[in-house]
Amino acid sequence: MSTTQSERLRELLEPLVSSQGLDLEEIEVDSVGRKRVLRVVVDSDTGADLDQIADVSRALSAKLDESDAMGEGEYTLEVGTPGAERLLTEHRHYVRATDRLVKFQLTEGGELVARILKVDDDGVDTEIPGVKGRKPTARRLAFADIVRARVQVEFSRKDNKKEEEA
Repeated sequence: MSTTQSERLRELLEPLVSSQGLDLEEIEVDSVGRKRVLRVVVDSDTGADLDQIADVSRALSAKLDESDAMGEGEYTLEVGTPGAERLLTEHRHYVRATDRLVKFQLTEGGELVARILKVDDDGVDTEIPGVKGRKPTARRLAFADIVRARVQVEFSRKDNKKEEEA
């Protein structure tokens, strides 16, 4: 059975990332001319701070240096987090996106922008924001009804919890 370079890298690096308390979300090897870049995306339920990124980057670099997983030649290692508008592909991604606004592409066609309120094994409970003075509405989405989901950046969200405390 043949394995790709990304699969070999995942097998090599995932235990090391896990030992640092993080999840290995993505591995990508890009070649631009003679230059190669290994991009490793990590995350956790509580996020990853710069110190954690630096620690895992040093650990991965050392592991890669002692193996031949990247073959001969130079490469650049980039370690980071998924970013603000992450694509939700795993159950844990939906859990981490709880209370975030998400754009869903639905199997029935069309799109829905809603806030994730709760996630279970079968799907998500969402709240569709009210428009022009209307109240928000609740909607349940089964995972089978979701083709694609991506977190949306919110610049002017009103934090209801802070408003209630004031």
